[in-house]
Amino acid sequence: MTLRVVQWSTGNVGRHAIAGIAARPDLELAGVWVSDPAKVGRDAGELAGLGHDLGVTATNDADALLALRPDCVVYTAMADDRINEALDDLCRILRAGVNVVSSSPVFLQFPDGVVPKELTDPIREAAAEGGASLWVNGIDPGFANDWLPLVLTSVCERIDEVRCLEILDYSTYDNRKVLFDIMGFGSPLEQKPLLLQPGVLTLAWGSVVRQLAAGLGVELDSVEERYERLPAPETFEIPSGTIEKGTAAALRFEIRGMLGGKPACVLEHVTRLRPDLGPDWPQPLGQGGYRVEVTGEPNYTLDLRMLGTDGDHNTAGLKATAMRLVNAVAAVVAAEPGLLTGLDLPLVTGRGLLRR
Repeated sequence: MTLRVVQWSTGNVGRHAIAGIAARPDLELAGVWVSDPAKVGRDAGELAGLGHDLGVTATNDADALLALRPDCVVYTAMADDRINEALDDLCRILRAGVNVVSSSPVFLQFPDGVVPKELTDPIREAAAEGGASLWVNGIDPGFANDWLPLVLTSVCERIDEVRCLEILDYSTYDNRKVLFDIMGFGSPLEQKPLLLQPGVLTLAWGSVVRQLAAGLGVELDSVEERYERLPAPETFEIPSGTIEKGTAAALRFEIRGMLGGKPACVLEHVTRLRPDLGPDWPQPLGQGGYRVEVTGEPNYTLDLRMLGTDGDHNTAGLKATAMRLVNAVAAVVAAEPGLLTGLDLPLVTGRGLLRR
């Protein structure tokens, strides 16, 4: 059975989702929503950079798209600086009886114990009203710190700590709002950006360590956060702008899920704008990617290297986020209505993508 899908946004992740939908024989692109008036009326294939048209034109008319009664919406609109608006969008779609796979808001991937019910109850009520499901995931938060580490723990005798790392050079990630405004790169070290305000790291990634713990059958005692920043040794340029000497150019943070006074489930990010920064910090395998370290009996280290066909690891990360969602459409459509987590779905694979 072919499922009809609407793509919601055509930004860094959305354009890869369009390509992914077009690549799956069991999915049909039914519509595309855009916020930019300049994109209205343009073909989805053009917006995705595919080099050919798909016969679906973009619109900013949400009602018209929901009236198509698609089976699922792939929602990739940025929510970091518009959480309430994103939640309203999701409630609207769910109430219309349309399932959603979404890359944001990230705290919805496993919200219990992380965010107040005032943020999640409307989502659950909308899902019940519409008889639809919502699943929030991606690469991180998502596959790199839910199924990947949990599968690795299946070959353990004893587990003392599970640590999930993202080790990436973000210099080629061309998104000024995220890099400069939210993460604080290029700003004086004494200024705290949005990401490093008290509690924000836990809001964004606390769900990761709590879901890991739940997958291992334990409940954490508490969640702690810590971070470290490094200055630029001299002024240099990245695609998103100028990093002045002495301003923030590298960031390392941890979200620690504590159990019995010790870190048990840890999410760590090591983010550089140049590979020579923080030489004593964890180093990537290749250009960058994700790492899972399980300490116990035995000890394991699993590296997930990423590289797009364009030679950029950040392209691979964006595509991984998109395809984690697109490849889960059928499973989410088949699931019981509600707010789903990674622990609720069966194994999601690239079934149907291997061609003769």
